[in-house]
Amino acid sequence: MEKRERGTGGLIKIKGCQFWYAQIYDNYGKQRRVSTRTAVKQKAQAFLRNLLTDRDRGVQFVGDLKKIRYGDLRAALLQNYVERGNKSLQVTAGGEETIWGLKALDEYFGYRGSKEPGVAVTHLTTDAARDFARKRLAEGVANGTVNGSLALLRRMLTLAQEEGKIQSKPKIRLLKPGLPRKGFLPRDKFDEVLSHVRENLKPLVTLLYYCGLRLGEAKQIEWSQVNLEEALIRLEGEQTKNSDPRTVPLPDVLVKMLSQRPREGSVFDATNLRKAWHKACVAAGLGKLTKVEGKPDPRYNGLTIHDLRRSAVKNLMKAGVREKVAMAISGHKTREVFDRYHIVDTEDVVEAMRRVQRIAPTTNLVPNGENVVKITRRLKLRKLLTA
Repeated sequence: MEKRERGTGGLIKIKGCQFWYAQIYDNYGKQRRVSTRTAVKQKAQAFLRNLLTDRDRGVQFVGDLKKIRYGDLRAALLQNYVERGNKSLQVTAGGEETIWGLKALDEYFGYRGSKEPGVAVTHLTTDAARDFARKRLAEGVANGTVNGSLALLRRMLTLAQEEGKIQSKPKIRLLKPGLPRKGFLPRDKFDEVLSHVRENLKPLVTLLYYCGLRLGEAKQIEWSQVNLEEALIRLEGEQTKNSDPRTVPLPDVLVKMLSQRPREGSVFDATNLRKAWHKACVAAGLGKLTKVEGKPDPRYNGLTIHDLRRSAVKNLMKAGVREKVAMAISGHKTREVFDRYHIVDTEDVVEAMRRVQRIAPTTNLVPNGENVVKITRRLKLRKLLTA
């Protein structure tokens, strides 16, 4: 039997295993063996050819995928966020780095730190992603929240492929996005909710409602950035999501609140904000708490803290503030995102028609020669709009 030329690779069968194994020499001359995960020889040969092609292109040899764990991909993701300076990277009270949406993945894939790095990378499949999404939806989590976690999983796998840890990545499909939130708090309702909020949290809630800051931005503000005489707060670039510094004007009611506080420590207290907010909304009839079996905390459904940002944008637009100025206050960089926060309701469209009527005199609306049916229709429409 003719001896196979070194470097061409080959297929072998291991006793007790149904799959073929591909055996090749890597670019350093070291023999490597990896499962093709198929019992069909033709498919195994195709796998071997791809393996040899990747080796010749200089792609790092993957090796035994069972040795690569979820925790390895997780660590690479966090490092990538650090390298890119991504501001969605957070640090927990215990000093651990994390990303919003990552905790749910950690729990599902069994990650509990370096000693328990979670499942092997071979378990990060399309079906596993689907099962994760199903379980999260069954827990009452919104599609957008699930998609945030799935996007992180997709990014992990992309980085792993780019770094040569895996040869191919599974498809991670996102769910259909839910309808955009339309939570809005009118002024009278805001005053009612605020009356149920603890005193130490009222300045922060007022800032979010009037100025539309992101919660993360507000929590970083120091007293040196506040000018109560001119009613302004200066946000630095490293504090904002888009890295652009901006000046935020303060309403009189907030200036009064801050002038009565000692100027030490953080300007805005956010201690237990979410729980306090949920309780305040429930008391004002804008939220509901439901007990969940097996969980200590009830599930909340209702107006969220982030809806205050949406309310601020709507209030600015209703007050006649130009869009460019409103975006400068709220910190929206693109018109596309700003439009999602600028809610248009029935009251807005009715008011628009009222303004048109105030500009155009009645005589111009009913030109000579127009038939009686059209005139009657216009009169009915005017009566409806001005009611």
